[in-house]
Amino acid sequence: MRIYVPRDAAAKAVGADAVAAAIEAEAGRRGLPLTLVRNGSRGMVWLEPLVEIQTEAGRMAFGPVTPEDVPALFDADWKRHPLALGPTEELPWLMMQTRLTFARCGITDPLCLEEYEAHGGFEGLHRAIGMSRAEILQEVIESGLRGRGGAGFPTGIKWKTVSEAQADQKYIVCNADEGDSGTFADRMIMEGDPFTLIEGMTIAGLATGATRGYVYMRSEYPDAVEVMIEAVRIARGHGLLGPSVMGSGRAFDMEIRVGAGAYVCGEETSLLNSLEGKRGVVRAKPPLPALEGFLGKPTVVNNVISLASIPVIFQKGAAYYRDFGLGRSRGTIPLQIAGNVKRGGLFEIAFGMSLGQIVDDIAGGTASGRPVKAVQVGGPLGAYFPRALFDTPFCYEEFAGAEGLVGHAGIVVFDDTADMLKQARFAMEFCAIESCGKCTPCRIGAVRGMETVDRIARGDAAAIPLLTDLCATMKSGSLCALGGFTPYPVMSALTHFPDDFAPMKEAAE
Repeated sequence: MRIYVPRDAAAKAVGADAVAAAIEAEAGRRGLPLTLVRNGSRGMVWLEPLVEIQTEAGRMAFGPVTPEDVPALFDADWKRHPLALGPTEELPWLMMQTRLTFARCGITDPLCLEEYEAHGGFEGLHRAIGMSRAEILQEVIESGLRGRGGAGFPTGIKWKTVSEAQADQKYIVCNADEGDSGTFADRMIMEGDPFTLIEGMTIAGLATGATRGYVYMRSEYPDAVEVMIEAVRIARGHGLLGPSVMGSGRAFDMEIRVGAGAYVCGEETSLLNSLEGKRGVVRAKPPLPALEGFLGKPTVVNNVISLASIPVIFQKGAAYYRDFGLGRSRGTIPLQIAGNVKRGGLFEIAFGMSLGQIVDDIAGGTASGRPVKAVQVGGPLGAYFPRALFDTPFCYEEFAGAEGLVGHAGIVVFDDTADMLKQARFAMEFCAIESCGKCTPCRIGAVRGMETVDRIARGDAAAIPLLTDLCATMKSGSLCALGGFTPYPVMSALTHFPDDFAPMKEAAE
């Protein structure tokens, strides 16, 4: 018997370790030979722990499984059982997706190099090794890949800037400080398919002339840290990292570094300061990190998903990847669906699906059964979208045109019991707590923002234009996106949900 039980942190949080132990114990009692694989998650969080068994007809899924269910599953020979879901690959959630970056996640043993290679792993790196730096850069530019961390900057242009910079040392830094609420794609890929990130970073090194890489991770992701450290060790032991990558004579090696938990260190210059052992505060730009980054040297700073998308681009070609998407938003985006939803999890799809389709069809509406009131896209600094904007295509420019952000593609759903004035206050409070304190609009503005929202809550209508003016100041005057983007949730709540800001009615009268 070959049975799969996820080692993903979300699955473990709802009992996957206990289920795995129960399966091993039950197989032992029955004298049945068992191979237990701790795979990554398939992304269907509402079905976790999702247990799969290998059969002649493919893998069959059961879930959500508890330890108490295990004896009955063995009694049923893992066939007819109330928890049986059928062939995993035929589950609607998976069949509707276009899995490119997450193609292996949930399928392979995350730390088995042989399985990674059997499913197309390192084909992209093999191809890149045979290309010149200019050819690698052109491939990334032609793919249309843009930063998946939030800014949406063209990845190939950033790499080209670093490649053309003159320096004795260059670096590739992976921003794995995934701190946005409702986001978990970085964690899932690092826990479920770590070699794809290693492969992507190595190709980035070949393209830019960088020989050293760092993955900057959150201390709140202990499982991901453990998997990444082991994956780097395995890759180095097989000659995939080191002085001669795959025997090519071209060097690239990397290390894992763990931050101390500051949200602002998700901003690239704060991250670089923290990586250097300094206090995590924002640096003024210029100079750009691409020219003077880590230790003052040219540095590529890319998000996990940006780098993890590189291998499939080189495996299948830039044109293949570019064919997915809409407008200037090319390729696929891993949607992370959370909040008050029936079906939460990771759903990878080409850019272009409407927000309404995502919330109503994919997520299945609210778990509470009440009407959807608002959807926050892009983390705690993202705008709140009302149902009137649900026809907005999930793309960078289209969301910007609706005064919103794609961000890291975290989607948090709220039903009609949500108080949007309280959500606006939370945005200001979050900014006040997480501010590095370097610039006044963020450090002081967020505190004044909390006070102003409190005035509105007490019935002071005169505070509403003050809040609008304060948001304009923070947006235009903050050094980084923490203070600069905090106005998005505040102003979207104020604009789209005026009834929750009761004094607005009094002001109109």
